[in-house]
Amino acid sequence: MNAFSTTPIADRVCLQVNGEPAEIGARLHDTLLTVLRDQLLLTAAKRGCNQGVCGACTVSVDGVPMRACLSLAHNCESSDILTLEGLQEDARMQALQHAFAEAGAFQCGFCTAGMLVSARALLERVPEPVEADVRAALSGNLCRCTGYVKIAAAVQAAGRALAAKGVDA
Repeated sequence: MNAFSTTPIADRVCLQVNGEPAEIGARLHDTLLTVLRDQLLLTAAKRGCNQGVCGACTVSVDGVPMRACLSLAHNCESSDILTLEGLQEDARMQALQHAFAEAGAFQCGFCTAGMLVSARALLERVPEPVEADVRAALSGNLCRCTGYVKIAAAVQAAGRALAAKGVDA
């Protein structure tokens, strides 16, 4: 900061996003969500509540679903960040997307990216989850359109499809 400004000066931050290095300018208070959406143009993670409550901004940071709106970009510098865009070739993600489409597990789609990222992390830990597992794993992802029944069924169907194909944890 200079003597006349209260805004932190942008600094370089080196991120690993979807397997690619990205060196960008980010202020110290810029969230990972801001950097992903506004600078890297990765818009699957949505700006919902901006308080970490809705889960629409969920991305994978070192294999763990995280709220990008609560994560400072500079704190993610040594992490492996995956967004929905970077998971298109992932077998679990493909199975989830297919199952969501087959089950009609979305309506407006605003929450879907966060739901899918969280569900993928669940399938890595629990290959064939029961409904209680799904509901617990997605408890931080809010959907205002559905009753979650079709979402839970889709995640379970994806787990079964992956098991049938021999995709393991």
